[in-house]
Amino acid sequence: MEDAQVGPLDLAARVDEALAVQAVAFGLTDDEVGVRRHIVLRHAASPGVRALGATTPRGRLVGFVYGMPNDRTQWWSTVVEPYLRRNGNAGWLDDAFVITELHVHPAYQKHGLGRELITTITDSAAEPRSILSAIDTESPARALYRSLGYRDLARHVLFPSAGSPYAVMGAPLPLRRR
Repeated sequence: MEDAQVGPLDLAARVDEALAVQAVAFGLTDDEVGVRRHIVLRHAASPGVRALGATTPRGRLVGFVYGMPNDRTQWWSTVVEPYLRRNGNAGWLDDAFVITELHVHPAYQKHGLGRELITTITDSAAEPRSILSAIDTESPARALYRSLGYRDLARHVLFPSAGSPYAVMGAPLPLRRR
């Protein structure tokens, strides 16, 4: 396995490579990748969006993260807001940097790339906190987020067309280091 370097990512230009990583890491079908492609391209054009990639010396993208300042009018916020409000956490939607996607190819997991991607992107955020959603199960991803200071703000969040419930997690910035 080659080492990978984290750096800026032109998300729109490398959307297919990013989605290939996500498909392997997340088990997406070709149809799901097609739907997500349109979403990622729309996000890539959003104000304030930032993306980082983990790239091998040969230029292969093996991980990526992207996010943006939260906008309460965007779809994700409108879906999670009632769940957060129910738990007294709706204020987390204000002045927050959202981690929209974070994926590392399985062959490159457990080497610190996910940690490096998320801490690097949030280190440059102007917002005082970060929020994200993750499948609501005990997983290496949820363990990583907890180790960085994220805590559950809402659980059993149901997104339309998602097969599994999600948890919304939040952390103050900067993220905790080991």
